Amino acid sequence: MNTAQQIRFWLVGLLVFGLVVWLLRGVLMPFVAGMAIAYLLDPLADRLERLRLPRWLAATVVLMVFFLVLVVVIVLLVPVIEAQIVQFVEALPAYRQELEAFIAPLYEALRSQVADEDLTELRTAIGNYAGDVMGWAGSIAGGIWRGGMAVIDVISLLVITPIVAFYLLRDWDKMVTRIDSYLPRPSIGTLRGLAAEVDRTLAGFIRGQGTVCVILGTFYAVSLAIAGLNFGIVVGLLAGLISFIPYVGSITGFVAAMAIALVQFDGWVMWLIIAGIFLFGQAVEGNILTPRLVGGSVGLHPVWVMFALLAGASLFGFTGILIAVPVAAVIGVLIRFGLKQYTGSRYYRGEEAVAEETDAVDIGVDPR
Repeated sequence: MNTAQQIRFWLVGLLVFGLVVWLLRGVLMPFVAGMAIAYLLDPLADRLERLRLPRWLAATVVLMVFFLVLVVVIVLLVPVIEAQIVQFVEALPAYRQELEAFIAPLYEALRSQVADEDLTELRTAIGNYAGDVMGWAGSIAGGIWRGGMAVIDVISLLVITPIVAFYLLRDWDKMVTRIDSYLPRPSIGTLRGLAAEVDRTLAGFIRGQGTVCVILGTFYAVSLAIAGLNFGIVVGLLAGLISFIPYVGSITGFVAAMAIALVQFDGWVMWLIIAGIFLFGQAVEGNILTPRLVGGSVGLHPVWVMFALLAGASLFGFTGILIAVPVAAVIGVLIRFGLKQYTGSRYYRGEEAVAEETDAVDIGVDPR
């Protein structure tokens, strides 16, 4: 099989795989979630297996501990979060009035400096932009709901996902070995290298960035609650949850927390304290947590991650969010591999350069 035939073979296989995922997108969520949990917990199961535990027992122990911790966290946090959300909804009218009173002097000062026609155009543009953003966010949220929760109800998700996670975690090493046995032998070294790079990228991002999100969410929630900020737990957990996109979580939490602080507190000291919490959290994330837990060679740019998440949510709903980062990692690895092959080929360097290097190697001279 020549190179052109190999390219056609893999492209056809990729198209068929994409078509199958598209057709079955409505029922994939518990299976994708179970696969994600199995991938996340596989290193822990491997460690227990090295301690002479059978694989099935190691998988059982790891999953039981994981779901037990998850249930405890949900039981402890859900009532608090629910209460704060209810309070926030009830306080919205009062917050709106206080924000309008706070903004009114600034608006009057701006009005005195800007012509009425320009101010009207600015207000119209801001209103249209805000409406577009809210409509776009609503359509994304609706797509996530329709693509996930409408087809697979929550009960079946809770039942199927642990079962899928157990079987995948129990047979993970066997599945990897079986897949490896089906790879074409002439390209086995290249494919194993690409798979190892994809695994390294995913492990660094999902496991490392997931740990960063948990640490930041806990820090922000506890710090804002101690500072006395209303709804501080919800704001802190939200900021930590979306911190897998660098800077987005901290900026979102900072804006929300400062808006609440401007209404709740009268003195500038508390405003500085709230701002200081997020500045400290961002400094710790950028200088300590991310370098040590994620590393600098993951290869997933924040813009690429955001695009992948939005595209996945639009196409496949919640299932698309779950598979967005793995797909982005695979595509990124393949693109880097393709660029490396291209820059070393005659299409990039020209016939003469390739010929000169070939001659130099033939006579034993380093072409560099």
